[in-house]
Amino acid sequence: MMDLFSYEFMQNALAASILASILCGVIGPFVVTRKMVFAGGSMSHSAFGGMGIACWLGLNPLAGALAFTVLAALFLSAAGKRNTEENDLLIGILWAVGMALGIVFIHITPGYVPDLMSFLFGNILLVPRGDLVLAAALTAVVTVSVIVFFRGFVSIALDEEFARSRKMPVKGLHTGLLVLVALAIVTLIQVVGIILVLALLTIPVAVAREFTIRFTRLMILSSVTGILLCIGGLAVSFSMNLPSGAAIILLGALLLGAVKAFRFFRK
Repeated sequence: MMDLFSYEFMQNALAASILASILCGVIGPFVVTRKMVFAGGSMSHSAFGGMGIACWLGLNPLAGALAFTVLAALFLSAAGKRNTEENDLLIGILWAVGMALGIVFIHITPGYVPDLMSFLFGNILLVPRGDLVLAAALTAVVTVSVIVFFRGFVSIALDEEFARSRKMPVKGLHTGLLVLVALAIVTLIQVVGIILVLALLTIPVAVAREFTIRFTRLMILSSVTGILLCIGGLAVSFSMNLPSGAAIILLGALLLGAVKAFRFFRK
């Protein structure tokens, strides 16, 4: 196993995995508790539109993904209250339009364009150092923001009406949380791709919730679970020549199934 991580590309993959796992633990519990999973899905798929436009302009695809996910977060926040029929409709439209924009702009981009499959399903083994710097910066911004506004985020995640009664800025907190989810998604895309982002945001949290419901412990345990899944998925991917993102997610699904089975039979 140690020989495996003696290669530079595996060291980059390991660093990206740790950063992604921290984000899973820091932002994932809020996404699950506040029922923002499908909103996160629409933002991740809208990132594909930003990547396509960035490729067409000759820019870094991650820069386009960052711009589009943040714009999608602001759009969803301005659209109105969550869990309404109109908002669900907007989420579905945003989801589809983002993918369509990406396909069109990648198609009309002249010359060589990056592999479409690596955008959709990720290729953590090819993460360059420059993208790691961006991922580290985004992870730091998200983590510090959650620490600073932790009480407010937990309040709106658990009981929005209580937060309103306490005169908390619910709208601002909701917008800020959506933007942080968008920043996390850009980092996670490098690890598992656009299609599998939701799984990496939710599976570690689902495993952690089998053992604790306290928010702080949930965040720590989700991060640890994410690190174990990413490292294990990398090892499986390298040894069996499988796509890394898919290996990480399938390993997470097996772990979640094993934990639930253990809890069931223990009862």
